Amino acid sequence: MKIESQIEKISSFQHLELLANQVVEGFISGMHKSPFHGFSAEFAEHKVYNVGESTKHIDWKLFAKTDRLYTKRFEEETNLRCHIIIDNSSSMHYPKLKDSQQFYENKIGFSVLASAVLMNLLKKQRDAVGLSVFSDKYEYYAPEKGSDRHHRMILNALEGLLEKTTIKKSTDTVTFLHQIAEKIHRRSMIILFTDMFQSGSDTSGEEALFNALQHLKHNKHKVVLFHVVDNKTELNFDFDNAPRKFIDVESGEEVAVFADNVKEEYEKQVERYFKKLALTCVQNRIKYIPVGVDESFEKILMTYLVEKQNFG
Repeated sequence: MKIESQIEKISSFQHLELLANQVVEGFISGMHKSPFHGFSAEFAEHKVYNVGESTKHIDWKLFAKTDRLYTKRFEEETNLRCHIIIDNSSSMHYPKLKDSQQFYENKIGFSVLASAVLMNLLKKQRDAVGLSVFSDKYEYYAPEKGSDRHHRMILNALEGLLEKTTIKKSTDTVTFLHQIAEKIHRRSMIILFTDMFQSGSDTSGEEALFNALQHLKHNKHKVVLFHVVDNKTELNFDFDNAPRKFIDVESGEEVAVFADNVKEEYEKQVERYFKKLALTCVQNRIKYIPVGVDESFEKILMTYLVEKQNFG
């Protein structure tokens, strides 16, 4: 089910939970028609059987249908702890939305809806979820829990991130990733939404950022980094060649240039940074997923499900 076909029924982001549910239901419906039978709607009530577990709770009827071994889940069982981290610095509120656009068409809106979608899936699987939000300060923290009240509290916090703000908030990713890493004691899947922009682009700054990402891996956590970008302007620098003034949304610094004069060098530098980031994540066994705000949420849901299967 495409979001566009439902959007007229959704008047504002107050219906974040409803919209997230529609995305997940559409995804599950699509999975029934795909080769990924192991991720069908039964996942709400079953988990994959691991060799060595008791065979007492194997669902043999489901085995007859899927030719795969699943064990039945129980109401009180929590199979996974997941902590979602969102970068809420000013650069994440780019691009500036026009009145005709939906809230999820910029980086923060996309990250908020993606988080709500993942929470909906976690809730169906009776898993625990926590949330951290940072910018130039540690804005919000909720530990991993699975209750309905806890989910509503986090959804309310997510909705608050969509309120328009004129305050320039810089990114202090390094400081707060270290703080968040220290807060998560029990082994969890950590999912990070950020555009990876930071103050200073020198090698030492990159090194500090990569060390902070590595810190998230302590205590054997699994880390998934969704690198959120606006492909059109941030990746491809797709502007006409009229004289333009570019403004840093975090510092307010301005530069006037013709886009064509800097396009080639800009794209070269962006490609270098993205490749280095991807390589560093591979070396540290962090799942790195670049994602554009114009893309569907299927990539995010599939990544989560595949990583959960590997979360032993």
